[in-house]
Amino acid sequence: MRDLKQLVKAYDVRGVVPDQWDENLSRAFGAAFVQVTGATAIVVGHDMRPSSPSLSLAFAEGAAAYGADVVRIGLCSTDQLYYASGSLDLPGAMFTASHNPAEYNGIKLCRAGAAPVGQDTGLSEIRELVESWTAADDTVTVPVRDVEPGSLSEQDTLRGYADHLLGLVDLTAVRPLKVAVDAGNGMGGHTVPTVFDGLPIDLVPMYFELDGTFPNHEANPLDPKNLVDLQAKVREVGADLGLAFDGDADRCFVVDERGEPVSPSAITALVAVREIARARAAGEDEPTVIHNLITSWTVPEVVRELGGKPVRTRVGHSFIKQEMAVTDAVFGGEHSAHYYFRDFWRADTGMLAALHVLAALGGQDRTLSELTAEYDRYAASGEINSTVADQADRTAAVRAAYAGPEDVTVDELDGLTVTGPDWWFNLRASNTEPLLRLNVEAKDPARMAELRDGVLALVRA
Repeated sequence: MRDLKQLVKAYDVRGVVPDQWDENLSRAFGAAFVQVTGATAIVVGHDMRPSSPSLSLAFAEGAAAYGADVVRIGLCSTDQLYYASGSLDLPGAMFTASHNPAEYNGIKLCRAGAAPVGQDTGLSEIRELVESWTAADDTVTVPVRDVEPGSLSEQDTLRGYADHLLGLVDLTAVRPLKVAVDAGNGMGGHTVPTVFDGLPIDLVPMYFELDGTFPNHEANPLDPKNLVDLQAKVREVGADLGLAFDGDADRCFVVDERGEPVSPSAITALVAVREIARARAAGEDEPTVIHNLITSWTVPEVVRELGGKPVRTRVGHSFIKQEMAVTDAVFGGEHSAHYYFRDFWRADTGMLAALHVLAALGGQDRTLSELTAEYDRYAASGEINSTVADQADRTAAVRAAYAGPEDVTVDELDGLTVTGPDWWFNLRASNTEPLLRLNVEAKDPARMAELRDGVLALVRA
């Protein structure tokens, strides 16, 4: 029997089509989503993957059969789906597998107002309901519900999405900028032309053709090899900066005028400066900014320097969004280039972060590398993955080796974080693979390298 626990992850549904799921299962997920959430209307969108149109239509049909009116918005980025969920005040479903290869697809679910749906907020109940409808031979039979079927309608939200974002960032006084954008054949090729239309930007498009087979490179800018083309293009055309979006365009990576990547921590600090200033101008005494525990120490330092309050959380969008709701935070950032905004229903949008970078750069005369230099205060390893047979055993070995001295602290908010006077490292186990993920940061590059190599030697012993 199909194991839905392999398909339903902590924050979304994701797997290979048709081996792990297909239209029949998607139809069941649509019905279950409506039953669990009690929704009477929902919004559904999809990316450019070959399987996305049919899977999203099946989901919509399942939801309608269970009494929900379905607004289909067609091709969209994930943050465009969040915009639709927020502006229409409807639960939503986005069909995408983000940066995964073409044979994958998935569903990102949210409640009205783009509120996240994860294992603890409805996803496990949805999985259990679909499991109860699945027979031993993997056939899925959705029980007939005695309700009036809902309707299917279509709506274009791209212009509204662009206008909403442009209303949150003042770009009226920016100087002309040359911007190279690598959409990776993903949904950035759909959203960027509309959002950038009318701005003083000389756009240099790369791989804007929507193609879910990703013929040029993976739509995963977190992997340095997928930034190589953008870096070369920035240098070739003399661009002021480069932007790289992932497959569903909810994450945005930035490259400076030299073709050098700007760390997401530096972008988090840069955007935090702007959002704190705006909140304080509106009368907030101590605006809160969320950061996860593997962003640079620079982020909380900058937030405090500007009179804001930094709040540290676990890695993962559900934790960030939950903490933003509790603290009414104005902004949140992650090392993975997810950026969350209170004015965007606390949802993540790489496009809005990109507009903030354009506004910050275009509002003064320095280059991007000069502008972000003040947010590059520490030497960082980046995330390093190691395949291990026993995650707990290797983590215990690292803890035993580094914990103990009076000037060293240990916490287990998310994995193992060990902090010294001018350094820290975090070791986290993957939830889905036999991996340990290491991040190291130190004031001195030599100390960072020493810590990195020492911890890795223990992890890989």
